[in-house]
Amino acid sequence: MTKRYVNIAVVYAVIAMIFGVFYREFTKFSHFTGQTNLSVIHTHYFLLGMFFFLILMLAEKAFSFSDQKTGKLLIAYQLGLNITGLGFLMRGLTQVWDTELSKGLDASISGIAGIGHILMGICIVLLLLKIKKRAV
Repeated sequence: MTKRYVNIAVVYAVIAMIFGVFYREFTKFSHFTGQTNLSVIHTHYFLLGMFFFLILMLAEKAFSFSDQKTGKLLIAYQLGLNITGLGFLMRGLTQVWDTELSKGLDASISGIAGIGHILMGICIVLLLLKIKKRAV
């Protein structure tokens, strides 16, 4: 299982780098100099993707907490992370393009990122409880 966690961490590291380059080049190409949510996609994927799975690898080595349910929990976590990334991407693109959004569409984009964060938060708590159970 530790190898799987490392492999997932590598994938998220690559995704984070891609979004970092995309943010820099897209805003430069668009002559955009303001604040945009595109800037946080890079750090979210590094921290909540790469570092998260590297820490899970260390926890797995120390406590052997993974079982069949852990895989489903991690799929839900990754869905939450990528839903969050999608929300940030949509918000960032509309900011760079200076798109006028209706109140409903504006709230929908915020809601997408919010749902992703909630899903990740629930999964993190459940994973911590699994680790705690094995650690004690």
